[in-house]
Amino acid sequence: MKYQIVGKNIVVTDAIRRTLEKKLSRMDKYFVIDDTVDCRAVVSSYRDVKKVEITIFTKQMTFRVEEKNSDLYAAVDKAIDKLEGQMRKLKTRMSRRNRQSLGESIAFENFEAEANLTKEQAQVVRTKSIFLEPMSLEEAIIRMEALDHSFFLYLDQDDKLISLLYHRNDGGYGLIQAENKIK
Repeated sequence: MKYQIVGKNIVVTDAIRRTLEKKLSRMDKYFVIDDTVDCRAVVSSYRDVKKVEITIFTKQMTFRVEEKNSDLYAAVDKAIDKLEGQMRKLKTRMSRRNRQSLGESIAFENFEAEANLTKEQAQVVRTKSIFLEPMSLEEAIIRMEALDHSFFLYLDQDDKLISLLYHRNDGGYGLIQAENKIK
């Protein structure tokens, strides 16, 4: 696995780098490791809290986790535990559905939504284009959870409608589908 460790408002020392690489190497057992598996860790420091964002890019899927704590090393440990939990959950889901892999799929880049913007703040700060690959609702749920996002945009394989899957505040998932079909 190739590592990229970036610091925001903090200098990434050799000790931080060694710790992250050592802890992230625990994840190697979950992947067929080759040059296509990349790991990006962003370490941020704020007044009272440290934040660690870890993203693992593979050919089939992208896994992402974010953790905050007053202690940087505790945040790293919690983030690694979350990633391992995602791996176990994915393995269980795939074995229940008798799928060995997700097949040919695109690894979607991370995209984040800005919430609660005022009119003065409401400006586009990032634009992303993605290829919507046809997939089932079950696969979209798996990918959304692996990304640790609250929403996921995909093309429904059955009816060819653009679909937005999201986590509901009261639990469960919601699905919004466009009425016009892709030609």
